[in-house]
Amino acid sequence: QIKIQPSRSFIQQSEGLNMKIAITGATGQLGQLVLQFLLKETAVENIIALVRSPEKAASLQAQGIELRHFDYDQPDTLVPALQGVDKLLLISANEIGRRTPQHKAVIDAAAEAKVPYIAYTSLLRADTSPLGLSQEHRETESLIQASGLTYTFLRNNWYVENYLAAAGHVVETGTLFGAAKDGKINAASRADYAEAAAKVLTSSGHENKTYELASSDSFTLAQLAQTIQQVSGQNVHYQNLTAEDYTQGLLQAGLPAGLVDVIVDADINSIDGAMQSDRKDLEQLLGHPTTSLHSAVEAALK
Repeated sequence: QIKIQPSRSFIQQSEGLNMKIAITGATGQLGQLVLQFLLKETAVENIIALVRSPEKAASLQAQGIELRHFDYDQPDTLVPALQGVDKLLLISANEIGRRTPQHKAVIDAAAEAKVPYIAYTSLLRADTSPLGLSQEHRETESLIQASGLTYTFLRNNWYVENYLAAAGHVVETGTLFGAAKDGKINAASRADYAEAAAKVLTSSGHENKTYELASSDSFTLAQLAQTIQQVSGQNVHYQNLTAEDYTQGLLQAGLPAGLVDVIVDADINSIDGAMQSDRKDLEQLLGHPTTSLHSAVEAALK
């Protein structure tokens, strides 16, 4: 009689045994939120935080989360840190212009360590997006597909927090500046994207799928200004600028040139719909509508 031995991953999924889930960039804003949602979905023993600086992750260790040293620029740290990992979430690195080689190092290490599955936080419609940021995401997606790893692409649209970082200053001055005209934007909260990632990592049926993730409802920057006015009780209006004037204003405000390029590029491309999406993938993964713009503004002005 032939006895078929089920695969390890199948046993784990069916019997609830340890399924080791590792997160890169675990001390970053998105990474920390993913970890908190994972703690609601699975036992702490199943979670591994991959961190560049373990000394900065004391708060994670205090929660019982296992820390492993993981530095994209130190390839010898990567394969050992991925031993025994069943699912890996590669949160896209934040060094624009260096991300593709950093991501490649992680993908190569995952293949060498025999990690069976990788999820990657990409960009909305990365394959066709006109955004300057899209190139590195396209390259990373191609590297993952070429690696032979089972994957899920979590194509995150903009974070609504990107538009609310200076909400307090907007209330003080009464003006929200931008260059997006009346372009519709489906930016969701960082927490929504994090919760979706945690749900994908702790459930099955997402193998080799691509999710286009965006908020349930769109807004224009004029509507954002109106919402800030409603929440704050102060007069706020939207002032649309040319790309050149918006660039100069952001530079004069002290923002780094590279970041300014990304912000202005996003606004200009919003005019033609680069930030708009009718897809409900995010809402469906969450099992509920995404965070409302009103709630996001309230959180930003607390």
